[in-house]
Amino acid sequence: MKSTLKEIEEWFASQCDGDWEHGQGIKIETLDNPGWRISINLEDTPLQDRPFKELRHNYDNELDWMRCWKQDRRFEAAGGPRKLEDMLQAFIQWAKSNEKI
Repeated sequence: MKSTLKEIEEWFASQCDGDWEHGQGIKIETLDNPGWRISINLEDTPLQDRPFKELRHNYDNELDWMRCWKQDRRFEAAGGPRKLEDMLQAFIQWAKSNEKI
């Protein structure tokens, strides 16, 4: 079984066509509350118009919370300091349900 990071790498590589990677991509940042923020630009990918049902987990817990949603052709996620892999896995599961990675 591939790691979540390996699957994200493969999805990213499969989108790179000499153009997409220059204006699109994946951003992973830290939050000051503390936590993580992910933004994956889906423009010009097979996922750009595919619906995504918002996920919320333990939203009232300061450290163990997560939210994933889609907005303006971007997959967005934010979560507590131990939720980075869970958020990336939510993206991978959604992406894999639509296309081969």
